[in-house]
Amino acid sequence: MKRRAHHSAVHFRNPVGASLTLCALLALTACSSPDGKDEATEKSPTASQSPTESAAADPKETAKKEAIAAYGAYWREMEKLYADQTGKSAHLDQYAASAALKNAQADSKRAHDGGNVIVGDVTITESTVTKADATAKIPNVALSNCLDISKWQTVDAKTKKPADLPDNRLLKYLIVSTVEKYPEGWRVTRDEPQGKSC
Repeated sequence: MKRRAHHSAVHFRNPVGASLTLCALLALTACSSPDGKDEATEKSPTASQSPTESAAADPKETAKKEAIAAYGAYWREMEKLYADQTGKSAHLDQYAASAALKNAQADSKRAHDGGNVIVGDVTITESTVTKADATAKIPNVALSNCLDISKWQTVDAKTKKPADLPDNRLLKYLIVSTVEKYPEGWRVTRDEPQGKSC
């Protein structure tokens, strides 16, 4: 299923590079289908409650769901960061840390210093948990997503005219990320475009 992300930490060395990097960062939350067990629980609480509670209490499954939700929130905040030339409307440090936070702040500043902002929507599909460790000292989840930035456009901050970017740039590409659980909550710590279309 498709999800809409609202920003990405991209490495904007130049307008083109910025676009590519941002594209990869848009893996928002992964879609999941309704759990039959939950429906059963609502219909017959007595019969299904225990199994459902056990499943919900599975640390690994809980970590996966929380990490995916955190990644989605991270992208929504990224959208705010890149769309606001002042950078004051976003609070990315509540959703990112380490390299992901530093790269996003540096890349958005480069774009803004160049007189550009990035507006529109980022869509994430094919979200997959490739690894999850809920018992580590710092619980962590690795994600793989396909980012579609075709509707996330770099424009001049003043005129709102689209920036001149290469026609052959990747608009849908694979991005891999790491989300870690800190005392204050889950944070995206790595978000790296793979340079491959998806």
